[in-house]
Parts: sequence; C-alpha cells; structure tokens
Amino acid sequence: MVGRVGALLRTVSSYEPDGATTSDLARATDLARPTVHRLLGSLAEEGLVDRDPKSGRWSLGPELYLLGSVAATRYDITDLAGDVLRDLARETGESAFLTARRGDETVCVASEEGSFPLRSHVLHIGIRFPLGVASAGLAILSHMSDKDIDEYLSRVDLTAAWGDAHSRAAVEKRIAATRLTGYSVNPALVVEGSWGMGAAVFDHRGAPTWALSLTGVESRFRADRTPHVGALLLSGAHRLTQLLRHRTR
Repeated sequence: MVGRVGALLRTVSSYEPDGATTSDLARATDLARPTVHRLLGSLAEEGLVDRDPKSGRWSLGPELYLLGSVAATRYDITDLAGDVLRDLARETGESAFLTARRGDETVCVASEEGSFPLRSHVLHIGIRFPLGVASAGLAILSHMSDKDIDEYLSRVDLTAAWGDAHSRAAVEKRIAATRLTGYSVNPALVVEGSWGMGAAVFDHRGAPTWALSLTGVESRFRADRTPHVGALLLSGAHRLTQLLRHRTR
C-alpha cells in the first residue's frame, strides 16, 4: 500500500503545474482506475493532494507543502546551488540545472536559464528520469559503486521506455566514458537534437546524491567545445560539494 501511495504521489508531481485526471494517473501508475480514485480520495482527506472542482484534475496538496518546508532544512540545497547555477549559465550560455537522486530516479529541483537564444526544453523543475537516462542521471549512476550499478542494471529495463540506446551494454559504455572524463554526455538520446552534460555532486559521505547539468541544442556541444564545458561543470560540482561539506560541519 505504501509503495502504491508513494508512486501515485510522485506521478501527481510529474503533472504539475497543470494537474492530472484520474485516468491519467491510472495509466501512468498501471493501477486500476477505481484503486487510484480511492487512494486519491484518502490522500485528499489528509491534504496530500488537491482536486480542482472545475477541471477535476489532481495536484499536490497543501499538507505536502508544509511537510516539504520542514524537510527542506535537511534536504534542500538549492540555496547553496543558486550561485553555482547562475555562474554556469553565464559562463556557458546554456541552461543549468540541479538534479537530486531519489532512489532509482532523479528529479530536477532547480534551474537557471542561459543567454543563448536557442534552448532545449527537455528539463524542467519536477521532471523525473531513471538513473542512467539524461546526463544528470548518468553522472550520478557512473559514480556509484560497481556493485550498486550491477544491482540496478540487473533489475531495470531501460529499453522498454527509452529504446535500444539505453540497453545495459550501451549504458555501461557511457558509464566507462563518464568515469574517464569525470562528466557525462547525453548525445540527444532523450529528445532528438537536445544534448546534455552532467557532473555529480557528492554529499558528506562521498555519495553521488545530486548532479549539475547543462542542456542545449546539438550545435552547442561540438567535440571541440565539450571539454571546456565539462571542465566548467566539474569545477561547479566540486564547488557545490565543498559548500555542502562546510554546511554539515
């Protein structure tokens, strides 16, 4: 039951800010519509979800905001990441993002628009991807232990939703490349023409818990430019990691 409620709440969040119908949520969670309707009703009574009386669409509720505000004192690092994101966007012209790991997924939690007029719109705050999909999730996965990577790739099938470019062999090849340079590259594997690069940010235990990433159109990620962009990403990730370590002391 708890697992289904958690999955339902995460799915509701992925439809923000417009909200989702009960049918949308049933399809996305692979749960029966009556089950979803019953769970949503119970969550609404607790203020964890809210339903628009006109459209009938469900959104996250006020109680989640209050709970999140309390949890933010421990988990929110956007205050520390703000200057790093702004510097990355200014120095590269690309849009910069902060992504957090949540179990087997990543969720985008902060962003800063770049100055270059052509932008990729793949990432936005709240969007989720499995580990190994998109540059942030690849950067985080690449810095996990070999044992954890093997366990993860053994239990998930990324090809079902993301195609053969996300087969285990293909992901392992990109992991090896990421470990060699320190930063990840997503060559338009999520959306055609949209490239991304990422670098892991580590918590006080040395675990890859977040990632910084830059996204843009393909022409902005030429082979002669990616090393420079990668160096800026790694510098930003190291800076944010150090800020986090000082805060936890």
